[in-house]
Amino acid sequence: MTAPETYQVTLTSQAQRDLDAIVGWIVENDSVRAAEHVLDKLLATCHKLAQQPERGAFPPELLALGIRRYRQVFFKPYRVVYRVLDHRVAVLLIADGRRNLKATLERRLLGG
Repeated sequence: MTAPETYQVTLTSQAQRDLDAIVGWIVENDSVRAAEHVLDKLLATCHKLAQQPERGAFPPELLALGIRRYRQVFFKPYRVVYRVLDHRVAVLLIADGRRNLKATLERRLLGG
């Protein structure tokens, strides 16, 4: 039996800024402990993509435009939007899924 294929997972600079903003908000509005918990879980969610990058769903805002090159996975209310390129997974956006993300997705992923 062969070992499962592993993909390299990277966060873009924008995704890293998203993560920093989320953690900063939680520190200010809740606690350092809560922020560390969310950070650990979001990073674990991202790194799980190394084993199964195709498991995520297509973001409905992009699917409505016929775009299937991006996928998303979730932790709590947070959406992690990524793209699979060869043997790499590029995490492009990490955001609170309770917000309307249509404009953010279009601006950041489609250059609109």
